[in-house]
Amino acid sequence: MARLTRTSVLVCTAALAVGLTACGGGTGASSNDADGKSGDAKTIKLVAAEYSSGTKAFWDKFATAYKAKTGNTLDVQVVSWTDIDQQSSTMIQNGNPPDILNLNAYASYAKDDLLYSADDVLSPAVKDDLIPAFVKSGTYNGKLYGMPDLSSARALFYNKKLFQQAGISAPPTTWADFEADAKKVSALGGGNVGYAMPLGPEESQAEFSIWLVNNGGDWKTDGKWSINSAKNVETLNFLKKLAVTDKVTQNNPGKTNRTDGAFALFGSGKAGMVVGFSPLSAELDKSKAVDYAVAPMPSADGSAPQTYGVTDYLMAFKKKGNQDAVKAFYDLYYQPDQVNTFIKAEGFLPVTKTGLTTFQSEKALAVYLQTLPNVHLTPTDDPGWDKVKLAVQQNLGSAVAPDGNPQKVLDALQQQAESGS
Repeated sequence: MARLTRTSVLVCTAALAVGLTACGGGTGASSNDADGKSGDAKTIKLVAAEYSSGTKAFWDKFATAYKAKTGNTLDVQVVSWTDIDQQSSTMIQNGNPPDILNLNAYASYAKDDLLYSADDVLSPAVKDDLIPAFVKSGTYNGKLYGMPDLSSARALFYNKKLFQQAGISAPPTTWADFEADAKKVSALGGGNVGYAMPLGPEESQAEFSIWLVNNGGDWKTDGKWSINSAKNVETLNFLKKLAVTDKVTQNNPGKTNRTDGAFALFGSGKAGMVVGFSPLSAELDKSKAVDYAVAPMPSADGSAPQTYGVTDYLMAFKKKGNQDAVKAFYDLYYQPDQVNTFIKAEGFLPVTKTGLTTFQSEKALAVYLQTLPNVHLTPTDDPGWDKVKLAVQQNLGSAVAPDGNPQKVLDALQQQAESGS
């Protein structure tokens, strides 16, 4: 994720504190929209990530409801995931942040005191309803700044037809079973591979995460980076073995992305297994090209399966006079008929306890919902995670090349994380 330089952030931090005048003015909910008495904003701006073609329609309808309830105007701007990092960074760098920003990282902004905490803008009832795992991931320095908007969790997708042809009666529950099953599927020939492995730059941190948590590893341990822990090195060596020694993956897994690589291969019916999430189910159900099923991830030793999850955030920037309007935004968004409608339409998972209850009737989501309360997340509460994530995306894949060295790659990432560079 593109980020501001530390200097520019500090300059704009000072500007925000005095009402967004020193960084080039602003057009969102600022003193420009104040009523001239208390400075209460009557218009606030939302910059939201585009999850699907239906995202804009939801937020436009939400803006209508917000207007009806509060009398305030919500200016909605929906931006593609390809562009939102750069566009939002530019807005903030120019001293013109939106009032609400929907993004997947928040901690560096919280560190620079640009954001409202939940104590400022979230009602106690709303905060109490959030799933604790997401409260933890949205908390920096003891306060909740990253209010979750939706979530996803990963699981193992397998091709039932290929499993049957390979004589496999059930999904694997251990890594030994996984390796054996992947070999059986690859042995079918015809271009079939046992496992579609995406360790390319798009989201290699996610692929590695779900494997490492199922071997007892993590990115941080007791508050310190543990990227090159013995468990993590063991995990990456296992993934390299699948790719190089066993040859049960597609070619170049270290350069294969998720959406246009591994998912596409599984969707073509040529991969026995892939790690996926509920939006992939929606695509597969729509195409009906693959007869598939979803199972919990296998663990290294057969212990209880762990799942890796992702949540994005609705963070609120401090701007003169916008606090009440921002609070009203959250009050409305976290109403069950709003937040659950959005999540269901986008094909993701809930972030609230009441949402978990609501979605229990969705049988296709059962495998995810069972593990969601104990989901493992990347350390988004660490302001250094953005840089670590980028380094992982750029370098992790090289470890599973024929000449790759998992220990060396993880040592370099550990060193970079500890240096903060």
